[in-house]
Amino acid sequence: MSSRSSAAICGALVTLVISVTAARSEAVHSSAVVNEASGNAIVGAASTYNPFRPGWREGGPNTASGERYDPSVWAAAIKTSLRQKFGGVQYGARPTYALVEAVGKRVIVKINDVGPLTPGRIIDLNERAMSYFDPSLQLGVIYDVIVRPLFGDYWIPGPVG
Repeated sequence: MSSRSSAAICGALVTLVISVTAARSEAVHSSAVVNEASGNAIVGAASTYNPFRPGWREGGPNTASGERYDPSVWAAAIKTSLRQKFGGVQYGARPTYALVEAVGKRVIVKINDVGPLTPGRIIDLNERAMSYFDPSLQLGVIYDVIVRPLFGDYWIPGPVG
């Protein structure tokens, strides 16, 4: 009887830990907090990237920060000439974060890569981040995007509420 009770309690604790962890990973920062921590705005176009997609600009499995490219996280590559505004984005360094605004939506992305983007483009969003702005992923480029560096390294990437 006591082993059943212990198993039930253990199961309940595991469920609670998983629920708290899931809630934390989907936490949404308030607009006021994000606005307070934002740097100067950079305006331009955003495009989608996936280094594993075949093509002349295809890349490798690692980003500039040394992390493996993951299309399922909220991440982006910043234009090489903007690298210093985003903390350098160096191999082995902690990624920095940015607030990206377009089409009436705002999202925090992890800046873990850099690249020589097409002229006029300032950021390449990975597939998850781009699908937030363009659910069909058919546009390819979104114009009049505002990108602001975020100060600190405590950000949870995802939509801003």
